[in-house]
Amino acid sequence: MSQQNMNCNLNNNYSNNIPVSEVYWSLVEKADKKFSKIRDLPYYERNRYDTYFYKVFKVYTQLWKFQQENREKLVEAGLKRWEIGEIASRIAQLYFGQYMRTSDMSYLSESYIFYDAILTREYFRDGLYQHLNLANKQLRFLARFLMVCLVLNRREMVHQLVNHLKMLLDECKRTFPETDFKEWKLVVQEIVRFLKADTAFMNIRPLRYSLVLDPHPDALLHVATSAANRSLRLRDAILSSYHYNEVKFSELTLDAFRMLQCLEWEPSGSFFQSNNIKIGQNGAPGPSRVNYSQDIADPTLPPNPRKAILHRPSVTHFIAVLATICEELPPDGVLLLYLSASGIVENCISCPSGVEPSMNTGDNSNRNFESHTISSDAYSTSPSSSTNNSTNPTLQRRRGECLCYQTGCLQFGTRGNGGLSCIYPSDIIPFTRRPLFIVIDSDGSESFKASLIIAKAISGAEKGEPAAILLSPSSSILIAGTDFSRSPSGSLFTIFLTAPLQAFCLLIGVSGSEIEMDKYKKAEMLLSSSLNDWGSTLATSDNLDHVWAQILSDPFLRRLLLRFIFCWTVLTLYAPTFKKKKFQPECMPSLPESVLPMSKISQTVVLQMANIFGATNKFIFLEGTVLPESRETEH
Repeated sequence: MSQQNMNCNLNNNYSNNIPVSEVYWSLVEKADKKFSKIRDLPYYERNRYDTYFYKVFKVYTQLWKFQQENREKLVEAGLKRWEIGEIASRIAQLYFGQYMRTSDMSYLSESYIFYDAILTREYFRDGLYQHLNLANKQLRFLARFLMVCLVLNRREMVHQLVNHLKMLLDECKRTFPETDFKEWKLVVQEIVRFLKADTAFMNIRPLRYSLVLDPHPDALLHVATSAANRSLRLRDAILSSYHYNEVKFSELTLDAFRMLQCLEWEPSGSFFQSNNIKIGQNGAPGPSRVNYSQDIADPTLPPNPRKAILHRPSVTHFIAVLATICEELPPDGVLLLYLSASGIVENCISCPSGVEPSMNTGDNSNRNFESHTISSDAYSTSPSSSTNNSTNPTLQRRRGECLCYQTGCLQFGTRGNGGLSCIYPSDIIPFTRRPLFIVIDSDGSESFKASLIIAKAISGAEKGEPAAILLSPSSSILIAGTDFSRSPSGSLFTIFLTAPLQAFCLLIGVSGSEIEMDKYKKAEMLLSSSLNDWGSTLATSDNLDHVWAQILSDPFLRRLLLRFIFCWTVLTLYAPTFKKKKFQPECMPSLPESVLPMSKISQTVVLQMANIFGATNKFIFLEGTVLPESRETEH
């Protein structure tokens, strides 16, 4: 039934002596029932709920239009302004939920427009300090609007809303002294801490892929068809981050927040209209509002990859999401799996009764992984007996009748829950039948390296898809007594992947408040050209592994890989961690020697970058590494 026919039926209803208010409240009841069903549906089962979303949205569109056309009669019948605001808030929630399912920025923009209308028209203002229920509605509205503004990167509005939330909470505590607003105090603390970590310096340029600043996909040098037998595209991503006392807002951690933006297109021009921010300033600059609906739906941009954000997932939930997305993955699609969490290493020994274990802690078997069966707890002792390849003869090592092996996992919850809170490499292995691009940001990444190598032997070349894998350093980098891998601005490895120049500045001790913008812009131009050079080198290489060759045409994955090379080179040459493996990231399969950290081209890039900031003494270069002549004369 068309929208016009539905409206005609409604008009007939209240023209046939049915009061307008009764028609309205029946619509409200119908909309509420449908909303309650869709509100708790999972975001990761996309195609399954698209039809239902449009049905719910149609009802709310009908309800919204009906109250607009009959506002005067409904107000006479007792309709309150906060009830109109409640409808607008529901519509905004529907739009935001659909953005989370589809990553379509137009839905996020529409959500913003409805929330902004609620704020501007003050729908919840009347009776706000007389009724606790209304106060809670306003607090919830502000928290939801904050999330939308954060994801849209509307920092001016974010700071306005934070101030509004603080003032409202203070007033509510005075007005309702018998009520404990502890949860709302935590919400305020979370967003303040989040903004303190995600400073203006970290957002000098958009984290999203910008056609203004990043290479246009059509201009990228592609791999020869003979080297890449197919061209894959990033279609889906799973982003999950959990660390003790991690910076987050609601269920969006800082690291996942940065990766989310890094895997989306920047709407042309919108960032530069609304983000003229002074470096080092945490407050909102305060320019007048812009029309945020402009440029947000850019028809020239390809669709964003869909993303599922998992906060502290149980292993069963994680596997369910992974299986569902793999099932929906298009034939030319790649799934990016980003996992950031603390690692746990367990040395396990399986011996028959009566046989004493014999262990040598220096044995290579303690650094290798034998695929194991996951039971209900974290301590499975049922290793498989699969044979090993010749490159890892110690992968399965017996002492008499004892088998020694190492397991590693990522901790996505409080310790003590066993395997229920742990994600093991073997949980991922069954899904290597589809193309995966795996990013592990953990001090347990080394165990994942050994485990995922085994994935190839388990799945078999004829059935499986060799995964592209980026692994963080397994040890933290200490700077001035601070664990800089996780503070003060989140994971350093993730910052290198999402904002590489800011990561470089943080590493050499240049803070946002003291940076000279002319130097920053010069470094940004150098980094951009260097990344492009690395990309061209990979595309023309004769020995580029086909795993990398088939994803190099995707702009998101290409950018991540090139930034990884920059990160790898910087951390390798950084004096405190020079050539120390545990402080270096790794990738699998291996890359051509021409882009490795010790190559001349890679060392020259870091030397030039360090020279711009006067930090060449913080790095160690091989003899013969010099600045190009143009740079020497310039500096």
